[in-house]
Amino acid sequence: MTSLFVNRLVKKLLLSININNYTLVESLEIEFEKGTTAITGETGAGKSLVLDALGMALGDRADTDTIRHGKARAEITATFDVSNIEDAKKWLYDNDCNSDENCILRRIYTTEGRSKGYINGQPSTMSQLQELGEMLTDIHSQHEHQSLLRKDTHRRLLDEYAKAEELAKQVTSHYILWYKTNNDLGDLLKRSDELDARKELLSFQVTEMQQLNLTSEHVEQLELEQKTLANAEQIVQDSHSLLAICEQAEGFNLRDGLNRALSILATIEYKPAALKTTEELLQGGLIQVEEAIAEIGQHIDKFEVDPQRLQIIEDELSVIFQLARKHRVSQQLLEATQVSLESELKSLLGGSENVEALQQKLADLAENYTVSAKKLSAKRTLAAKTMAAEINQQLQALSMEGAELLIQLSPNLNDEYRSTGLEDIEFLLATNPGQPHKMLSKIASGGELSRISLAIQVVAAGHSNIPTLVFDEVDVGIGGSIADVVGTLLKQLGNRGQVISVTHQPQVAAHAHHHYLASKTVEGNNTESLMSPLTQKQRVDELARMLAGAKVTEQTLSHAAELLSLASA
Repeated sequence: MTSLFVNRLVKKLLLSININNYTLVESLEIEFEKGTTAITGETGAGKSLVLDALGMALGDRADTDTIRHGKARAEITATFDVSNIEDAKKWLYDNDCNSDENCILRRIYTTEGRSKGYINGQPSTMSQLQELGEMLTDIHSQHEHQSLLRKDTHRRLLDEYAKAEELAKQVTSHYILWYKTNNDLGDLLKRSDELDARKELLSFQVTEMQQLNLTSEHVEQLELEQKTLANAEQIVQDSHSLLAICEQAEGFNLRDGLNRALSILATIEYKPAALKTTEELLQGGLIQVEEAIAEIGQHIDKFEVDPQRLQIIEDELSVIFQLARKHRVSQQLLEATQVSLESELKSLLGGSENVEALQQKLADLAENYTVSAKKLSAKRTLAAKTMAAEINQQLQALSMEGAELLIQLSPNLNDEYRSTGLEDIEFLLATNPGQPHKMLSKIASGGELSRISLAIQVVAAGHSNIPTLVFDEVDVGIGGSIADVVGTLLKQLGNRGQVISVTHQPQVAAHAHHHYLASKTVEGNNTESLMSPLTQKQRVDELARMLAGAKVTEQTLSHAAELLSLASA
């Protein structure tokens, strides 16, 4: 049997869930008030209606098989009262999902695999639903005792108890930065030999280039001068020929011809306009020829055939072309290549500065990590004593007399930096006085693990700021008087907020302030899951059925009534 119980001592709804077209539900609304909350009936029905549907609203992975047969989609809405949840209100404000009192989480998913989420009507991602859901609901699973064997679970529980989650995240963040910088420094130091060889090569190449003028203008000038000197004899010969044509040739040259033409034009008394224009043009031409003769003469006087200069230029050009082939670029790009090599060399010459800068950065990050980690260690050390004391108190109440849980904080070997802090955390247990504390996996039986897990969950929940606590059959493997203690503990937790518990123990269900029944009805081929509140008499009947099974006798009813009366008292 499954039981979910509700405390109606305070008439204030903290959570309501609307379920449409989900598994065997066509339409159903479940309301939970402040206090200890719950339902009896078939385990699958109660769990699916509450835990699984709530998980969907909180962003769990959508399972299309949970959509009611014959329907195209399922829709689940969970409404939370957040008037007293400051973290949730801040999150809603920061994400533009403001709400004064109520926060409405809505989830729609289809048989085609499409899924949509909404927070107060605003479209949201599944990760946003999950992030906000962690501030609204804390679900403790019946399988949690399995994770209790892992050290990372021990660390998480202690940090939650110590209210040190944010500090633990800060330590992890500092460690990640320190770890990356430490790796960067190590890589830089490992590459030092390679860098020295590269610097030596670059120094040689840059010096080789700096000895030459590799600007494109200089290279073009050298190429032009080389072509001129290589053809010097022909140029001198052609220059003399030009000078002869202009003034030195016998019989006819340009100067004499122009002078003769101008003399003829000068003798004409009545020149037409065309001849006047011709005379002006020839006078201008004579001036141009005179200037050209002067230029040719100066050129011939200054121009020399210089084999030595030609050899120097050709040698310089040869070196430039060899450099271009060596660096696999054209000679026009040698200047840009030189600039690039000089820049790389400059950065490598500053390598020692880079190492020193990284070493200083690493020291600063190590200091940040150490400061945060020591604060975290101090919180953990203080919380470990009080948490262990509270857990041991609960263990005694759960009939584990003589058992003692110890939260051991062991410093990391060689003061090693870790993302989790400066110590290793482990829950150790001694089941009998005088016995050494050992690992839970080596000392606790299945039933003991269930009770240890429940004691830890009760203590953790008692220090949680999350208003709605859900317990999924955490009393598995527990019965008799111990189950009665569990019911009392869960009822006490309900005094500080809201507790929803799925249980198959009548002793636990008897401590409920109000009782709901989860059931299935079949009409023809149609099956429906229902959830109904029970009257006082119906509660007795249901507890009797949980105690006796299929056949309920008067004696069983009497026992159930007595169980309910004692729990209420």
